[in-house]
Amino acid sequence: MAVVQTTHRLRLVLASASPARRKLLQAAGIEPDVLVSGVDESQVDPSTPEALSLTLAQLKARTVAERFGADLNSSSAGNGAGSGIGSPLRTLVLGCDSVLAFDGEILGKPADPDEATRRWQAMRGKSGVLHTGHCLIDLSSGREVARVAATAVYFAEITDDEIAAYVATGEPLQVAGAFTIDGLGGPFVDRLDGDPGTVIGLSLPLFRTLLGELDLRITDLWADPTTPSGITPETAATAAADPH
Repeated sequence: MAVVQTTHRLRLVLASASPARRKLLQAAGIEPDVLVSGVDESQVDPSTPEALSLTLAQLKARTVAERFGADLNSSSAGNGAGSGIGSPLRTLVLGCDSVLAFDGEILGKPADPDEATRRWQAMRGKSGVLHTGHCLIDLSSGREVARVAATAVYFAEITDDEIAAYVATGEPLQVAGAFTIDGLGGPFVDRLDGDPGTVIGLSLPLFRTLLGELDLRITDLWADPTTPSGITPETAATAAADPH
């Protein structure tokens, strides 16, 4: 379907306080609002990594859409800028979730340093596939589009001392698969086969595709440099509660 010119102003709500996802969007010229979903990921039974990452992304997006949709609309209505069809402001909610498929297992965040250490001892010199589910909801129409991106990750043959030092930083405990490529873990990944953004937590090319399915362009979300950020102290303060 051809993407049509929009006359709506767009607001993107990121249903995760992941600093990495927010930075990816900001680097692409998009300033999202941040509203944490609070979804209990442990209550979702894994089947395949693709299904798990997609289900969690959908739960995050739907929870935020249901919980905050009315507030977002009503807060804008006083300015004549509600998110309903035909009004100037149109709100989108984006949920994402990442898991690592490695050696027949589905791995999220490690529970503690010992688990992170064991994972790295098993992963070094081998490869896995990082799956990131994306779910985008248009609050004005209720339309939802969702898809999974996957990128193969080839881990370096790192030493026990390097593993111990990396785990001691605490970074591996905060991320799916116990590693990052945009932080301290970057030197421990030899190469990727696929979109690096998928590993960081949000595939910008896939996000662009999902926007197209909603008849929008990613350029419609580029932030106006003269407009203050939509991030408030209240939403920023939730960052530690939901790093992914």
